[in-house]
Amino acid sequence: MTATVDEFDSTLALAATGILRDFNRAGVILAADVHVASRLTKLLAESNESVALACALVARAVRAGSVCLDLTEVRDEVGDDGAELTWPDLDGWLVALAASPLLAASHPLHLEGTRLYFDRYWREEEQVELDLRRRAGRAAPDIADEAALLAGLDRLFPGTPYIEQRTAAETAARQPTTVLTGGPGTGKTTTVAGLLALLAEQAEIAGDRRPRIALTAPTGKAAGRLEEAVRREMSERLTPKDTDRLGEFHARTLHMLLGGRPDSSTRFRHDRDNRLPHDIIVVDETSMVSLTMMARLLEAVRPEARLILVGDPDQLASIEAGAVLADLVEGLVAGGHIEAAKLRTSHRFGSEIGDLALAVREDRADDVLAVLRSSGGRVHFVEDDDPRETLRSALLPDVLAIREAAEAGDTDAALAALDRHRLLCAHREGLWGVNHWNRTVERWITEETEDPLWDTWYVGRPVLVTANDYALGIYNGDVGVAIRRPDGSLRVCIDSSRGRLDFAPTRLGNIETLHAMTIHKAQGSQAAEVTILMPGEESRLLTRELFYTAVTRAQDRVRVVGTETAVRLALSRRALRATGLSQRLTGGN
Repeated sequence: MTATVDEFDSTLALAATGILRDFNRAGVILAADVHVASRLTKLLAESNESVALACALVARAVRAGSVCLDLTEVRDEVGDDGAELTWPDLDGWLVALAASPLLAASHPLHLEGTRLYFDRYWREEEQVELDLRRRAGRAAPDIADEAALLAGLDRLFPGTPYIEQRTAAETAARQPTTVLTGGPGTGKTTTVAGLLALLAEQAEIAGDRRPRIALTAPTGKAAGRLEEAVRREMSERLTPKDTDRLGEFHARTLHMLLGGRPDSSTRFRHDRDNRLPHDIIVVDETSMVSLTMMARLLEAVRPEARLILVGDPDQLASIEAGAVLADLVEGLVAGGHIEAAKLRTSHRFGSEIGDLALAVREDRADDVLAVLRSSGGRVHFVEDDDPRETLRSALLPDVLAIREAAEAGDTDAALAALDRHRLLCAHREGLWGVNHWNRTVERWITEETEDPLWDTWYVGRPVLVTANDYALGIYNGDVGVAIRRPDGSLRVCIDSSRGRLDFAPTRLGNIETLHAMTIHKAQGSQAAEVTILMPGEESRLLTRELFYTAVTRAQDRVRVVGTETAVRLALSRRALRATGLSQRLTGGN
């Protein structure tokens, strides 16, 4: 507490006093958290320091992805950073909060048991719980022809290899809300395609119109992959009659489905007063859906519409606040409100990547290390103190192939090369962060080609869209490459959910270089080969969910760069978020 204060350190609130200053200088809360607490306590004339600290800690929790602050767990969650600090007594803390004007009606905080919320998130969590309970309490959908349903299940999911998908599809056909879970390659898309065909057939038998179907996902890349995968399943497994019953459909991002509004970033055209017209709504990559977006979706879905939420609860949760899919599995399914539709057997990976992913998910550290150190060709463990040369030889061939194709104006080849390899990092900054490795790869390009790459936009620059742009029709998660046209001009070809789009570089704003990307940003995408840079052992992001998500981005080959200690630490840590949704759904406090 007596260390010299750096007045240029942006994490420090230099005007902070008392307990806020102590927690800020210990690194537990940042300047932004202090400013939130100071502003709110000043506005509402709250002088109790423990209340101000609770307010700052709630801001910290939301910034880290939690919906609320659990006062009983915050000291353990903070860990060593808060070991020497003086923490409020829990009972006294709760009494002070209960008496605070910050928790009065229509004021910014809300206390539920030992969970402290900003009012917005408390209201959203309450709304999601009530909407899900209402949906779960609805009568089971009518089955027009039971014999036709069973015959359709046998036809679309024949034999033992499809028993899990058949069971999941039948479960989903008999309830208005379904949570369909499973890891990569377990057949979630197969199940969805078959389920849609079954529901369309039942509508035809009942004499109803063709069902209106919405396929949606949180990002443009995930939506595009969903549509591509469903169409592939339809062409390979469905009869022409099945396909005709389904009609035309396109996958869209959740933002596109709900309809953006220029006056709000958290409200949409479709809401409780203007419901979505669809009869069936399939949401893929639900693990990436935040609490706020789930609240907006549920209020927009018609009560009689079917809602199918698809995802992998073992992956990283949304970048924004919430862990909705995990909460639904723990609350909605485990609480007995709906039947589970779970797929367990992966058919995508070869044995090595599949074994690695399963061992990571199940926290079997010795087995993880055994697979990493096996002599197979699909999994490789790089434990060098300085892995740069190994990485250079692994990354450069595809990087140069992208550049060569882009120089020749061959968009197809450039995008194909881009999809062959992903370098995944946990962090944006630091020696093992995205920004460092993007610069490193660009330096390698210069060394190989003698092109100094002075301009931000250079031929073969791979790019990632980082925010939705409705005017241009590109969305968060879309990727592209800067291509040289025959007239010498540079154009950027984006592989979007709407197809290939071509832009002048000056028209693109929310773009970053894609020689490396964060594991969070990689959710909803895949590459033939993936290289994972494990963060340092001190990293707060080093968790089992992070490692599992990274491994399961690979289709054919995965390379893990790090230490045995980092691997073991990742498996021992969970990316836990404080929420109250699962407890609400199970009837707990």
